[in-house]
This record gives sequence, C-alpha cells and structure tokens, in this order.
Amino acid sequence: MATKNYVLIGGSYGIGASLADVLSKENNVFVLSRTTPQHSNSKHIQFDALTQPIDLTQLPDAIDGLAYLPGTIQLKPFHRFTEDDFLNDFKLNALSAARVIRELLTPLKTAAESSIVLFSTVAVQQGMPFHASVAMAKGALEGLTRSLAAELAPKIRVNAIAPSITDTPLASKILSSEDKKKVSGERHPLKRVGEARDIAQAAAYLLTDESSWISGQVIHVDGGLSALRV
Repeated sequence: MATKNYVLIGGSYGIGASLADVLSKENNVFVLSRTTPQHSNSKHIQFDALTQPIDLTQLPDAIDGLAYLPGTIQLKPFHRFTEDDFLNDFKLNALSAARVIRELLTPLKTAAESSIVLFSTVAVQQGMPFHASVAMAKGALEGLTRSLAAELAPKIRVNAIAPSITDTPLASKILSSEDKKKVSGERHPLKRVGEARDIAQAAAYLLTDESSWISGQVIHVDGGLSALRV
C-alpha cells in the first residue's frame, strides 16, 4: 500500500495529536499549527489559521487527506455575547476552514482521491444553553461540509465529526476536576466524557480509504447524547 500524505491544521495537541499518532504509523503527516506538536512522528510547520496563508512549498504536491482542527468553546448566557465574540468564533471555526480548503484545493485534487474532515459539535443538533456562538459557527461549518461534498464529488470526499465534550486542553476549564468530568459524563448515555482517541479514530476512518463510500455526512461521536434517552 502506497504511503499517503495527510495535513492536519492545528494538530499539535488533544484530538489533533492523537490523530497524528494514528495516521503517522503508515503515512506522512504534516502538522500546521502555532505550537510545537506533542508527538515526533510528523513534520511541523509553523502556521496560524487566522492570519497566515499556507506555504505550499513546504507540502507535497498531492495531499490525500486534510483535517481542520482549530475550534473554540466559548460558553456564556446569550445576552453576554458581543458582536466580536460571534465574529471571532465564526472566523476560527468556519471562515478559516473555508480559506484553508481553498488554498489546499489544488494538491487535494492532484491526489488520486482525497478526503477532508471538519469538526462540528453536538450542540448544533442538540440545543444547549450558553452555546449560541459556537453552535452558530459550527452550524455554518456543517453547511460548508455538505456544500463542498456535493461540489467536489467524486474526486474529494468531505465529512464532519460532531463530538460532545471531550477531555482535551480545549475543554480544560469545563473538565477541570474529576468531579466535573463525572458530572459531565453522567449526562451521556455511555456515562463518560469523550477521550481524544475516540474522536481521532473516527477522523482517521473518514480520512482513509476505509470510508471511500462516505461523503457529505456529519457523524456524531458523542457518547449517544444526540440520539439516545436512557
């Protein structure tokens, strides 16, 4: 099996680091992020998704898979959100994802077949208090997922993963103690919060040929929260 090239935007820790570990066992992985990755099996390229264009000279001519991982968890009552709050969440979660995909479209099309994976949130489908800003931004990302899946088929597959709360640095304020993890876990039918590897394994599946007949989907990896009542 030929070695493939995967690009992870923001893959230096949490879900991205776990995904890089999974993919780099048999493939070339390029991590574009502001911080140095927590793993050593990938090539790191300094990059800020909000402010920098991608330097294509540092990447291979053909890219087999792209995952856009940057995100926000900004939770507070609706009346306390400012216009800047909404704009900042939208820029990082949705607009920068669209820009990155546009900049990498040529190497994605150069590969025989390629795949894009984006990251939404369970809060888009499952209404939750205090999630107005992130749900709006990720809702736009889900729209982008389906639109691009239609436009880029059959050459490029596009899917998204919608996790529930996952024990990563991004969620450290929400899961800052074992008691908080337990309380949050109890809200889920599977009675625990997600781990980075839970989400990374799903993303790796969607990026590789194992999922070659899946496109335009938003797959919930959320401990059953969005679909079950137990």
